Amino acid sequence: MKNKLATKIFAAFLAGSASAGAAEIKTLPEPDLNQPSPALMQLLNTRKSERSFDKDKKIDDQTLSEILWAAYGKNSYDRRTVPTAMNQKNLKVFVLGEDGVWIYNPELNQLEKISDENTISYLAKQDYVFDAPVHLVYTSSDKRWGYDHAGSAYQNVYLYATAKGLATVVRGFADFDALHDALKLSEEEFAIIHQPIGYPK
Repeated sequence: MKNKLATKIFAAFLAGSASAGAAEIKTLPEPDLNQPSPALMQLLNTRKSERSFDKDKKIDDQTLSEILWAAYGKNSYDRRTVPTAMNQKNLKVFVLGEDGVWIYNPELNQLEKISDENTISYLAKQDYVFDAPVHLVYTSSDKRWGYDHAGSAYQNVYLYATAKGLATVVRGFADFDALHDALKLSEEEFAIIHQPIGYPK
């Protein structure tokens, strides 16, 4: 029942977003769950934060789909790929890039564009940020558990990035007030952390 309610609430959010006009939707490729990767213990042993990105090497949609699925996708138990308190689904994952702001819909494995604005300048308090092709921003409305959910999500992305030879780091150094408006968050929602991702330089 809770899963159905969460799906309805997300669908209502999408419908509201699209009410001013047809929303731009990007359906992502299905994540490849059969790809070979190093064992979990090796991934944990070699996981690290990297702050140097190859600005000329982009991330393709297949890889982006798998990044987002790792962060907050729907798994084989019809739950999220991260644990959530009381199966709450109030974490949101936004993808920011030069082409605008997108919100991830884990139920449909889609991105919906909510703005054409390039908001990377709100994140780029350090110059290396401009070189990363993909920027995830995690938000929530839950001040008790939202930070924990975001931490689980970005750790999953760290492990995926390690397996795929990608660079990533988590950052709290951003203009979160400006992001609140740019992401069209409600009054009770807040941005938690930023995670740039790309190929290492």
